[in-house]
Amino acid sequence: MDYNAPEFFDLMDYTANADHDVIDMVSGNPDWGSPPGVSEGLHEYADLGGDEFQYPPTEGLLELRETVAEEHGVSTDRIVITVGGGEANYLAMALGIERWPGTDALLTDPVYPYYPGKIQMLGGTDRYVRAEVDGRLDPDAVRARMTDETALVVVNSPNNPTGAVYGESTMSELVDIVEEYDALLLSDEAYDHFDFSGRFTSALEYDSDHVVVTKSFSKTLAITGFRVGYGVFPSAALADAARDRHMLTLTAGVRPSQHAVLYALRSTAPEYHEQSRELLAERFETFTEALDAMGAEHTSPDGGFYIMARFDGYQGSTENVKRLIDEAGVACMPGDGFGDSRTDWLRFALMTPRIEEAADRLAAFF
Repeated sequence: MDYNAPEFFDLMDYTANADHDVIDMVSGNPDWGSPPGVSEGLHEYADLGGDEFQYPPTEGLLELRETVAEEHGVSTDRIVITVGGGEANYLAMALGIERWPGTDALLTDPVYPYYPGKIQMLGGTDRYVRAEVDGRLDPDAVRARMTDETALVVVNSPNNPTGAVYGESTMSELVDIVEEYDALLLSDEAYDHFDFSGRFTSALEYDSDHVVVTKSFSKTLAITGFRVGYGVFPSAALADAARDRHMLTLTAGVRPSQHAVLYALRSTAPEYHEQSRELLAERFETFTEALDAMGAEHTSPDGGFYIMARFDGYQGSTENVKRLIDEAGVACMPGDGFGDSRTDWLRFALMTPRIEEAADRLAAFF
């Protein structure tokens, strides 16, 4: 499979250009709106002018870095603000391949499709460990795939696409494994605010110089277009190295977005996140009940935005996804875009209020 060309945008275009109504379950764009503090922060920024309209510090606005550092209980000099969580992942992968022994990156299957392309761009080799059918990751399976050439282990919890959440025992063992093999663990925790299980454990719970955690405000604040994420690096020296690559690639991040995020972090009550989780939980329940009624096998997500489903005899290919768009009016992602273990699955994003209608269309089709 060609990991260098994820199909997300091609399928979004195919959906948008359809000559009939299509319910979009491809996109991971939250549809419930950002908290008021985001708009208020932008309005405040627009009135500042002068120096505030120039480059921000390469590593990000100091006050934003301080706020993030305080949340995680780490020093500010370990934080680099990035252009979305995707860039934070790229910077962490670059450090792993450049500074740790070996050039192999161990990824999970199913995998978020943008990870392998980044590894290959950096001159690394992507290798895989299969997750369980429900998305859980067995640390013993990870250990069995480790070699002296493994520089990097990349995990994502809550997981895209399976919705699995890694608990304390899993994360603790993963940290032990990378320390034993002198590798770097990259824990992508972009969906950490969308844990329904209560089991989510951040890799930052472990004091290790072998761990980088990346996060994003895109989903947390429903601002995917603002492109603000960050990396928490194990030391100031490694954060400096990430900052330098960030500077050489992009010069700096986006100052208005960072200002708005800072304002929103200071003004958004916990209820905003609670309401988002409640809305998603209702959608999961509605959609899984409909899948059960259809006789489809499916994951039972503990977090995130996504459900994977398997319909007997229907392969998870791009051709079949386009057929669903054309004939059922429902757009999703092909399972084979996430790895060899999910070629007969489809992935649905629950980012639409039309969940029941989508389920009805699928039931009529299958």
